[in-house]
Amino acid sequence: MLKETEYNRPWIEQRADPYVIKKDGQYYFTASYPAYDRILLRSAQTLDALAGAEEVEVWHKHETGMMSKNVWAPELHYLDGRWFLYFAAGEAEEQWKIRPYVLECAGQDPLRDTWIERGPMKAADADEFSFRAFSLDATIFESDGKRYYVWAEKVGVGKMISNLYIAEMESPYKLKTVQVLLTTPDYDWERVMYWVDEGPAVLKRNGNIYLTFSSSGTGACYCVGMMRAKEGTDLLDPRSWEKLRYPVLQTDEEKGIFGPGHNSFTKSEDDTKDIMIVHYRQYSEIIGDSLFDPNRHAKRIEVKWDENDFPTFEFLAE
Repeated sequence: MLKETEYNRPWIEQRADPYVIKKDGQYYFTASYPAYDRILLRSAQTLDALAGAEEVEVWHKHETGMMSKNVWAPELHYLDGRWFLYFAAGEAEEQWKIRPYVLECAGQDPLRDTWIERGPMKAADADEFSFRAFSLDATIFESDGKRYYVWAEKVGVGKMISNLYIAEMESPYKLKTVQVLLTTPDYDWERVMYWVDEGPAVLKRNGNIYLTFSSSGTGACYCVGMMRAKEGTDLLDPRSWEKLRYPVLQTDEEKGIFGPGHNSFTKSEDDTKDIMIVHYRQYSEIIGDSLFDPNRHAKRIEVKWDENDFPTFEFLAE
């Protein structure tokens, strides 16, 4: 049953896996479209204005073969002077054959210029494992002059497990190093319905790297966990990362927030505040598969920092 509160009013309705990037004072927003058949972009000069900004379809799924089903979780990145879209998709003939793909913009206006298909994301030449199975939710970040690619991929026999992996990038289309296991579902809150870690996002502050991720099934049990590392360490060494024992954001029935997850981070208009963009539902009871319930809405959370530069995330009244 829908529960409306002062805390759970949507910022942008029916947009799961929301992603916001700010470049040259302009915000760009993309997310999973409920029909999972297209990639939409919108742009505005303020976060408030993004909610009512015009959406432009920049790419549509194929009818058959690769990239023809379940177009999920696009992210827009500006790398080496060019715009790129990273997303996952399946095939009409095999819808769960989810793999990561790359689009490159032919110009400097991602909403108006042509997008070129660069095909599947490529593993490093020596990597015999990456992208061989269900792979999705890639994000990209830079540290100490290196660019890293973090994604979720399922492994296992019988009950499949979704882990997070990290690798250094050689180019916007290819990895440079063999995958490294970053985290696997260790704890109870990562194992509700499904054993899942996915949806990575990176936030940095004063030499600290915080990597949030989402866990469990996509219903009310969905929640956000977090890992942290220090800049200057070997980020391809799992020992450089510490995983928090408990989730940092989860269902709050009193506030009417259910299954928060798959977030991104951006900055406020004046660049003084960190903003988490996250999706959630306003109810817990879902008929059928939660993945195909369209009512995952995007919401903003101002990140609060303590004296140790540790972030906290809380839904506040609007």
